[in-house]
Amino acid sequence: MRANAKNAEAQNAPKTNSENTTAVLGDSDIGEVKIHENVISSLARRATLEVEGVSRLAGSLLVDNIAEIVGSRRMQDRAITVQMGDDNRVSLEIKLNIKIGFRLPKVAAAVQKAVISAIENTTGMTVAKVDVLVQEVEPETDMDDAAPAADTPVDMPIR
Repeated sequence: MRANAKNAEAQNAPKTNSENTTAVLGDSDIGEVKIHENVISSLARRATLEVEGVSRLAGSLLVDNIAEIVGSRRMQDRAITVQMGDDNRVSLEIKLNIKIGFRLPKVAAAVQKAVISAIENTTGMTVAKVDVLVQEVEPETDMDDAAPAADTPVDMPIR
């Protein structure tokens, strides 16, 4: 009898995805509108990389390239963790690298604001929190300094 009560409760419980990878944005007579966590991750990635002072999403390029070859998630997907909650609430953790010369708290706060704005304005969902984890501080690279000019002899020092 106790098992029957549990089964009845389970049948009457609202339908949720056990992995919480989607959220229902709307439900009407013609069907549901769902959003996958990859959309949230993509919006967060774009918003993060547009903030001045952010170098890139965190991760080891070598490890990430190998992981992608064997079918693991891409670096961008691993650097952003998305948790879909009830009532269209979402929480994120973003791991990133910041350029040297920028104030870490200022850049992190700008990332939080940009991510919240991008997700809430695009999806209508509520962002409960955005945790920013700064993993490295990197020198700012200039593409002109990365390689010698074509007319520069190889044995001459570059200044």
